[in-house]
Amino acid sequence: MKLAAYQELAPQELAPSQPGGLAILGDDPVQHRQVLDKLDELGLRPYLAPFEHGCGFALSADAAHGLVDDGDTLNLCRDLGLDTAANMVHLEREIVLALLAAPRLLRFASAAEFLAAVAIRRNIVVAARATQLAFGTAEADRPASHWTYDEDRGFTVLPGRPLIEALTLATQPDAGDGRMYAFSCYRATEYVMLLGIARELERTNPPLLAALQRQWETSAIQSGAFHDVFLVEYGSFGAPLPPRWYVPGDRVWFRNPDARSSDASGYEGSWVIYLGNGLFSNFWQRDRPYSLVAKCLEIYHWRHGTYVDAAGDLRMNEAIVAAHVAETAANPAALASVVARMSRLRDTRGVYADGGCIDVSREFSRPVCPGTTGIVLPG
Repeated sequence: MKLAAYQELAPQELAPSQPGGLAILGDDPVQHRQVLDKLDELGLRPYLAPFEHGCGFALSADAAHGLVDDGDTLNLCRDLGLDTAANMVHLEREIVLALLAAPRLLRFASAAEFLAAVAIRRNIVVAARATQLAFGTAEADRPASHWTYDEDRGFTVLPGRPLIEALTLATQPDAGDGRMYAFSCYRATEYVMLLGIARELERTNPPLLAALQRQWETSAIQSGAFHDVFLVEYGSFGAPLPPRWYVPGDRVWFRNPDARSSDASGYEGSWVIYLGNGLFSNFWQRDRPYSLVAKCLEIYHWRHGTYVDAAGDLRMNEAIVAAHVAETAANPAALASVVARMSRLRDTRGVYADGGCIDVSREFSRPVCPGTTGIVLPG
């Protein structure tokens, strides 16, 4: 189940009445020049609204209407002919375009924090694409060469084993012996997010990476604590994000709006990473990432795949779910009905009424640069 919404608005987020796009704190021409240099590097200047010092960077009215009408970023790659799988510049272009299309102003403490945020998002997408896991909610394992387990401390990294290497081996079979390790989707997103953050810390804030190393050699930060330490949640029930506005590198929650099937362990909803190009991670079959429609269909049909096992526990028959998904996908009227139902914003926690599976918020890394980082480790 999704944890209770983070109570503090992200430090980058302003009130809904403010214009969208992104901005750097302070009226510093040098900082603004650095951002403009990045936008020029990515070929995005033609899409910008006129810029004035003290104001943010945003899409022009024509670009917003043509590329992200109603805040829909899912088709940016298609409309601009971007190949983000093969070209990291294309991936960064999609990331920054989606940020420029933010419905409310996203503020960064410095140009360095903006550039780090783009790099972290790129790292997260690359890591999520390479992640291939075995689904497991009751049992989990990690590479014994780098990890050990303690009931009180969770999975910790063996002394002297680099955290980045340990995270990579645990999530990416191609980096090791090909074995897939058991994760829940929630824990999988933590590892992928942490790996994306750690790779950028290696470049911008080595002392914080060293502190992370010591932390994971001592005790894992996970679940609600991970959210509070590493992530900001932007969007809320009072100010929901557009249902089709996603930025590559976002952690995204799709809620199961069916009360009964949501009681099956692991099927309360689905935690994924937005990969860009209209696709969301599939940690169990990485070569088959989800479109928004496919994710809506799968979660809708979880209600048809639940059963009670001999021990009295609610379980899921994935073959039945897949059969229902295929049947609905082949029926245009049924497909339209299910997608319309599931594309609604979700109900609040504990309510199962008319809501769909779309969350009102997204999650991303706190700032990471020296002097402005928002990551404070416990202890």
